[in-house]
Amino acid sequence: MRDHGGDLDRAQALYGGTDWIDLSTGINRTAYPLPDLSPDLWRSLPTSSAVAGLEQIAAAAYGAPRALALSGAQAAIQLVPRLDLPGIAAVLSPSYNEHAAALAAQGWQLRAAPDVDAMAGADLAVIVNPNNPDGRVWSVPELKTLAAQVGRLVVDESFIDATPEQSLAPALADLGERVVILRSFGKFYGLAGLRLGFVLAGAEIDARLRALAGPWAVSGPAIAVGQVALADRDWRDAMTGRLAADAARLDALAARAGWGLVGGCALFRTYQTDSAEAAQNRLAQAHIWTRRFPYSATWLRLGLPGSEGEWARLEACLSISA
Repeated sequence: MRDHGGDLDRAQALYGGTDWIDLSTGINRTAYPLPDLSPDLWRSLPTSSAVAGLEQIAAAAYGAPRALALSGAQAAIQLVPRLDLPGIAAVLSPSYNEHAAALAAQGWQLRAAPDVDAMAGADLAVIVNPNNPDGRVWSVPELKTLAAQVGRLVVDESFIDATPEQSLAPALADLGERVVILRSFGKFYGLAGLRLGFVLAGAEIDARLRALAGPWAVSGPAIAVGQVALADRDWRDAMTGRLAADAARLDALAARAGWGLVGGCALFRTYQTDSAEAAQNRLAQAHIWTRRFPYSATWLRLGLPGSEGEWARLEACLSISA
């Protein structure tokens, strides 16, 4: 089932209003401040040198040998199943459902895997690290071991920016062509509408994915913003600290409401509730939208509020429901 957060139009249709706080995604609600953009970026096609400059900055930021810029990690998810002839694909479950959907659309035989031990022997293995929605994390040594046990390993690191020490990217040079890493730009930098993401891979896979993506895979404005943001280490470090504190703050609010922590990362938290439907409904009455899942009647996921006004609205609603 290809269901997602970010479906705010559905919330508005059900509950009305326009003053919503959308916590249904893991997108940072404190966005990177946009730089001034030249009008030429809107009326001209991106140049090869501009794309190359962005990719060099991204590779340095992620600690990888190279980076391929695409229109979001989602674009990479759609391309990866086309790298190899369809076979058996082991997908960590439960997790972000677009991986399984994209593989199935290309004829792959899916195997739902509860953990890495169940992935051995697959032609392709997909793991989201940290996992969405339960926040499970696999260490670099664990992922290296898994890479040797499967035909190709795809690691989706869309939520790893705030914990770069967990990334497999710095080890990529030693792993050859069997590992493909996906990175999202929009989640951590709070600019999902820009549609920018990256693939980190060996030279051969990089070249093949470039051919599949075709020309102008990313827009001029996305290139310009990405160059500035990815090079801004001070903002990244400050935001990493803020998100860690905010995650703890949200956990404390949820605990007072009687919810138990299932897991999460610095961009979202998933809680055990008595009824996810009832909890979502209570928050929606206050125009706060959250995410529940078709495979759990009790799990509710929240992104982190941004402004103090958003925090106050959430705290008031949770205090009433406690």
